[in-house]
Amino acid sequence: MLAWGRRATIINKATELIDLMDGAPYDFILNHTEQDRAKFLKFKHRLESAFVVENIENRVEAGITNFHNLFTGDELMLRRTGKHVSTPARNTACKRLNMFLRWMVRSDEQQVDFGIWKRLSMADLMIPLDVHVSRVARQLGLLTRPQDDWKSVVELTENLRLLDKEDPVRYDYALFSIGVNNGQ
Repeated sequence: MLAWGRRATIINKATELIDLMDGAPYDFILNHTEQDRAKFLKFKHRLESAFVVENIENRVEAGITNFHNLFTGDELMLRRTGKHVSTPARNTACKRLNMFLRWMVRSDEQQVDFGIWKRLSMADLMIPLDVHVSRVARQLGLLTRPQDDWKSVVELTENLRLLDKEDPVRYDYALFSIGVNNGQ
């Protein structure tokens, strides 16, 4: 997870991580306490960069694809592990990654989302699509595509941008809640 970006940065962050584990990562993993983990709260590395592709129209789509390629591109990565990381290139809805990006990028007054990443904007985000969101979106005429795939994510997000071009994903909770509470 640390091995992308400038070589010097990777080495510095890996060294910092090992220092946080008192120079003994194996022992730390096996024997640490909850209190020992507190010192990692301020540790950060460049995961945001893996999701940012500059100067491209579909930034989140390209970013998720880039993350997938970085994650699965290592020759030591087991092929079966890579299939668990979704990508728009396979026309999957990428719900978990879209949800993760929403948490990291979106900022709101209720502080539901963290809003700590600044290289993507809320306007770039794509809706985290699941069965509840898609069912309600179809009932409301916001989604016509019958499958729950990346094309549906794009269609629904574009329709939500007509309602709020700066924060189309703000409707995620409402669509999800209606779908779960109605249980249809």
